[in-house]
Amino acid sequence: MKLSIVIPIYNEERTVAELIEKVRAVPLEKQIIVVNDCSTDGTKPALASYEKIPGIVVHHNPVNLGKGSSVRTGFSYAEGDIVAIQDGDLELDPQEFVKLIVPIVEGGADVVYGSRFLDGTRKGTLTFYLANRLLAVTTNLLYGTRLTDIETCYKVLRRDVLQSLTLKAARFEIEPELTAQLLKRGFRIVELPIGYQPRSHSEGKKLSWTDGFAALSMLFKQRIQK
Repeated sequence: MKLSIVIPIYNEERTVAELIEKVRAVPLEKQIIVVNDCSTDGTKPALASYEKIPGIVVHHNPVNLGKGSSVRTGFSYAEGDIVAIQDGDLELDPQEFVKLIVPIVEGGADVVYGSRFLDGTRKGTLTFYLANRLLAVTTNLLYGTRLTDIETCYKVLRRDVLQSLTLKAARFEIEPELTAQLLKRGFRIVELPIGYQPRSHSEGKKLSWTDGFAALSMLFKQRIQK
């Protein structure tokens, strides 16, 4: 099966080339889709050498639209049987995709989440860990599931599953919106553990406490919508 990997990028000039090379090294048939969300640093020039390489799509948003909009744009280019998301930093190892697609290929899952917390250990700062636990617990209470990491970037799903969703989120609330719609439609989600090397805000992490509130709001909004 062919894997389409969507990479939303914003101001990642220091890591984008290294990241793309890591994704290119994944030993799978793949399509790489990079969506540059109108970065204001040197990200666009750093992407120039990749724009004519077969198997790589580079899209530049004319204005900054947010992660959710960039992910949805990336989805529109996807041609693979399976679609995955890869953040533009180096917190996660793209080699994990080799493992994450297995339940889908074998027919045991419609969607696979790479969980940073499935092993029960704390990752990142205490605030970061507790916020992610709160979102997971809220999701489980609202949707009757047992997920440990709904905010993981590593969401891997069959393309036909993706095409059945109606995603509208523009920012980071794309993560709970995607999870909520998958659960409401009864798709089989399997979690597998992944490694995680968190970076700090000084190193470029972009999430804030306001994004946490937006995520909670999205979970409740999706719950009451048909």
